[in-house]
Amino acid sequence: MKILNVLPVVALCSLALNLSASDDVRITYKSAKSTSSYYQMAVQVGENISRNTNKDLQITIEESQGSVQNVKEVRKRKGNYVFTTPPVLIRLAQGQKAMFKKDKADDYSKIRSLFPIPYLTMHMVVNADSGINTFADLKGKSLLIGKGSFGAREAKKYVKLFGLKGEVKLVGAELSGAVAALKNGQIDGFATAGSYPAPNVIEAAASTNIKILSMNDEQITKTKRDKLIIPAGTYSGINEDIVTTTLPVGVYTTTNMSEETAYKFTKAFWESKSNLEKQSVWWKAITPQNLAMFNAKLHKGALKYYNEINANVPSKLK
Repeated sequence: MKILNVLPVVALCSLALNLSASDDVRITYKSAKSTSSYYQMAVQVGENISRNTNKDLQITIEESQGSVQNVKEVRKRKGNYVFTTPPVLIRLAQGQKAMFKKDKADDYSKIRSLFPIPYLTMHMVVNADSGINTFADLKGKSLLIGKGSFGAREAKKYVKLFGLKGEVKLVGAELSGAVAALKNGQIDGFATAGSYPAPNVIEAAASTNIKILSMNDEQITKTKRDKLIIPAGTYSGINEDIVTTTLPVGVYTTTNMSEETAYKFTKAFWESKSNLEKQSVWWKAITPQNLAMFNAKLHKGALKYYNEINANVPSKLK
């Protein structure tokens, strides 16, 4: 009889736990360094999605050292792992190339796309009094590029492509100290990648006179990146258009996420877009048309939402 009395209690406890667990879904959103525009975006996205779903989706924002780390963590992450990265890194990971050549391609086969976010934009910021007006003028100067990030790798690549290898002192210190170092004259400039207007560039423009280097068409062709123009007046004291490069960035998850959760997450993002635009101008450039930049298939839940709104989804993503 005692066993019979206990069983219903156990069953009720189990039911209560299951109901409690279904009240909300916990999601880890791996973003970027806390000083970057992408971390700020992640916070905005997390807050808006949580609000839109009445906190049914509980989102924790995690700082990251960069996009490569975000992708590599797919190998060990369980549950609802969401992360940001340029599509090119997904292609490299699934093809076992570059920094992923020692990994197993199968480790990345479960990656699925959700939605695009503002693109990475290269900023080459220099002290306006340094005499640097073009990339050629960087010869003999110091440039802080950070470490481990897309911006650092891209800056190194540009220095080499533009014939300045060994001619520029590249400083691998953290970007968090770049603005202070520029203001104090410890460096001549710094390179950073983030959607414009980038918070650290805004800070630099507010504290000292800066110039942001533009690229000519030949230089942009060498980078194999897309051309982007940052309008005059975007940053304080910069009264001319800046011609630079950009790289698409997307939000991804894995097949560990349920179709229902991916649907809610994607739907809540797009329904929050008008509010996101009020928070930051960079969100205005993002539309469902940007889906074409993805290489990895859409998560089934995300695809369900895009089909509902009759978005033009490339066949490669279905």
